[in-house]
Amino acid sequence: MAETQAESAAPIHLAGATLNPYRHVCAFFHNRDDEYRVLLPFIKEGFERSEKAFHIVDPTRRGSHLERLESSGIEVKETQQTGQLEIWNWEDAYLRDGHFDQRRMLALIEEVLANGKSEAFALTRLVAQMEWALEDRPGVNDLVEYEARVNYILPRYPDPVV
Repeated sequence: MAETQAESAAPIHLAGATLNPYRHVCAFFHNRDDEYRVLLPFIKEGFERSEKAFHIVDPTRRGSHLERLESSGIEVKETQQTGQLEIWNWEDAYLRDGHFDQRRMLALIEEVLANGKSEAFALTRLVAQMEWALEDRPGVNDLVEYEARVNYILPRYPDPVV
């Protein structure tokens, strides 16, 4: 287990910077190429360290997301089979039952981070695409409060969340 603790203490890089122990980053991108130029090195670093990858994506872009991962050298099918890569659609996470429920989402985030650790995975790198919040969806008005509340949960975990 000492190796796992050492791995979780290793510096985590994003966009040319080293993240401090508080690892919640809100990122905005001009386009998809910009998004993946920034995120793929971060994601790949996690795979190289045998960390878990948990991604929440737009269901209409799920295929292209997996293609981007694959084209960067990540063995998508293999890592999904081993549980290292887990991909959820917005409707599985943020928009269950057709609306955003911040309490349910906060519970999911906490569950993912608490249960992601194992002998195999020292950390979970959570990447969540949130463009759904730009649409007129039920519950979207609670998003600011959710972001404030998530900032009380995330410091309990060493996992990076983008």
